[in-house]
Amino acid sequence: MKKGIRALLTAGGFLAASLSGSPVASAADVLTLSSSALQDNGILATKNACSDKQRTPNCVGENISPPLAWSNVPDGTKSFALLLFDPEGRAPAGVSHMVVYGIPADVKGFAEGELSTPSDKFVGGKSLMGLGTYFGPGTPPNTDWHHYTFTLVATDLDPKALPPGLTREELAAALVNPLQNHVKGSAGLVTRFKHPS
Repeated sequence: MKKGIRALLTAGGFLAASLSGSPVASAADVLTLSSSALQDNGILATKNACSDKQRTPNCVGENISPPLAWSNVPDGTKSFALLLFDPEGRAPAGVSHMVVYGIPADVKGFAEGELSTPSDKFVGGKSLMGLGTYFGPGTPPNTDWHHYTFTLVATDLDPKALPPGLTREELAAALVNPLQNHVKGSAGLVTRFKHPS
């Protein structure tokens, strides 16, 4: 019995020693997505709402994407994907407002409006609206707040690895499949918008 206890204590000592020598990720080391114009759970400005009134009369804005930036990129990251999703839109399915990927690892963010037009800094996927760029909120009048979640995904894929035009679901299947997980980390920023009626 004494030998068993001594063995456990010795093993525990080795475990404690190995843990104390291991680097532990702190909160400062976690991939972070932020915006100089928004706080987490902040309100998108009317200018960030969609502007295509022919597509929907609920568009009341200028379709200007907010500025976004990220830090603490995980080791092994070769590219990023960036998504915008409204879970309350067209319930219960939600609305995919932006799918872009193939963002090179040396890109650290996008300026205001930069995601609203095609760019050589990303590969355009396919939102519910069939677009490969940002499409801002278009909530109906007299509804409560909708939550618009920006999700940044760090991947180990080359920026040119995936073809253009992938939907949110197709991108997810390409990044995480039974054969391989290409995700190195992810971060989110939740924003809110409702029709100003």
